[in-house]
Amino acid sequence: MKIVVLFFVVVSISHVSSFNACPKCGSVEVPYPFSTEANCGEPRYEVHCNNGILEFPSAEGFFYKILSINPSTRKLIISPPLIQKNTCYSSDFNLQGLRLDDRSPFNISTHNTVMLLNCSEALLLSPLNCSSSSFCRQFEDEMEEGRACRGTLCCHFLKDSSMTSHRIRVRAGGCTAYTCVVNIQGGDPVEKWNYGIELQWLPPN
Repeated sequence: MKIVVLFFVVVSISHVSSFNACPKCGSVEVPYPFSTEANCGEPRYEVHCNNGILEFPSAEGFFYKILSINPSTRKLIISPPLIQKNTCYSSDFNLQGLRLDDRSPFNISTHNTVMLLNCSEALLLSPLNCSSSSFCRQFEDEMEEGRACRGTLCCHFLKDSSMTSHRIRVRAGGCTAYTCVVNIQGGDPVEKWNYGIELQWLPPN
């Protein structure tokens, strides 16, 4: 009797998850609980399929391309915002950077090294690494996207559990641009860094 009941439960769960999974977005799988439509996934895990590109919406309504999703670890990586050409301003600068809704099941993981660019001197009073050996200096010197930021103050920090897990902020009077690398390794060439912002999510209730 126990075997029959267990089989029924496993089959039922599998059926529900399969039934709720959304269709592919272009060639990208959209695993449960992510939702691209009202009739699939879970509403709190909303993402957008925009012409075959899967995107993650911030609390402010800015859309970041989803680079990868790992359902087994409940983590996804989104693309950092572009730094606008010939400027040192992130494309989400007008929204003061990335902000996640505090009530959402998503937060920014502790595997992200954030590089803040074109910063005011007030950041020199912070515990961030603003030295000449900061990772951000390598980004500015070796990546075309960062070259417009050369000659300005930049800093980097590892996002950790003592910081807000729902925001990467840029603003006038602070820093105007940023990029981010997941699981950075100091000896790796800059062009091989894993550029992205890793988010993690809580399972549905």
